[in-house]
Amino acid sequence: MAALWLVFSLSFVVALSGALMPGPLLTYTVARTVRTPRSGWLTGALVIAGHAALEGAIVCGLLFGIMGFLRTPLAVRIIGSVGGAFLVWSGVSMLAGLVRGRQAAPGTAGAKAAPSPLERLGPVAGGVLVSMANPYWWVWWVTVGAASMLRFDVSFERWPALVAFFLGHEAGDLAWYLAVSTLVHLGRRGVPPVAYDVLLGACAVAVIGFGLYLGVSANVGA
Repeated sequence: MAALWLVFSLSFVVALSGALMPGPLLTYTVARTVRTPRSGWLTGALVIAGHAALEGAIVCGLLFGIMGFLRTPLAVRIIGSVGGAFLVWSGVSMLAGLVRGRQAAPGTAGAKAAPSPLERLGPVAGGVLVSMANPYWWVWWVTVGAASMLRFDVSFERWPALVAFFLGHEAGDLAWYLAVSTLVHLGRRGVPPVAYDVLLGACAVAVIGFGLYLGVSANVGA
């Protein structure tokens, strides 16, 4: 039991160290929370639910041996190009929805602007798609994630260690993203409507920037 608790704790710390780094998923979580007047504080948990489902799949995939393919230059280019294009499209859609909302009702809060196609899918599906679109998420799993699994001797045969590793990792992600969405939601009080427009616009530009950077770097570095 002590060994399993150690696996859980170390996995929690490793996941938290990665979650604290700014990226597309964090930007999406902030923007989604601003768009959710009621129960917005739960956005982080819902986004991580989708993120966790995808990570469960990649953990199983790594155990089945797909790590070699994900490390190939072709896989890096495909993930980087498709994922980068998806993020750019999402950011442009967010900006377009914000502009349309402003033109339809000048002076209203940005949270009432027309949602982008990504936002219409819901936070759980958004957590899956935004995670998949980030090539550095894949890189993290075939490097740091895979190394951690080897270090903890995670396998289907040692399923208690596998469960402890997975739950510790997702608990780290959940702790940070739930804290972020809660703070953003509580900070809505007393904030002028234009501030929401600025925040959503900044998130949209950041997502576009992430998409361009990830797409270009994946093709240049592969």
